[in-house]
Amino acid sequence: MKTHEFTIVASGLDPEMEGYEDRFFEAGCDDTTLSFQKGVIIAEFAREAVSFSKAVASAYEDILKTGAKVERVEPDYLVSLSDIAERSGLTRQAISLYTKAERGSGFPNPVARVTSNSPLWDWLEVTEWLHAQSRIDREAVIEARIVKEANRFIELHDGQPDNFTRRLEMLEAA
Repeated sequence: MKTHEFTIVASGLDPEMEGYEDRFFEAGCDDTTLSFQKGVIIAEFAREAVSFSKAVASAYEDILKTGAKVERVEPDYLVSLSDIAERSGLTRQAISLYTKAERGSGFPNPVARVTSNSPLWDWLEVTEWLHAQSRIDREAVIEARIVKEANRFIELHDGQPDNFTRRLEMLEAA
């Protein structure tokens, strides 16, 4: 088994209530560091599981057991140049050259803030391109795909666990 690190952002529970942290521990979140920031619960997981999809799915289900509402899974799919450099282990300068087509071609276009000085890219698209260039491993692409799909599912199903695990496992198998 491997340890997978990710964060679930949740809401709906008051951190001042009695037994707040016990509620998470009893729900199976004993591998979580909890904090409360900007009005939401931040659950940073270091979860052992046979796959990333199983780790995310089981953490999602455990958070729901606490009575909290899952808002999203992070790391976020929108990334800046600095985020891309940090996540890929490449330099910011190398990523900048990729985006300008000065080192290779076909780097994905920004998907948000396109006209600003701080554009954002879709991490999944970036991982797919970087993998095709042999700059990152396939596992990074799979994890990006799982996080993006998990958040799409959460948004569409408003925290209902119907088929969540199966959908994520299908992505990992693809």
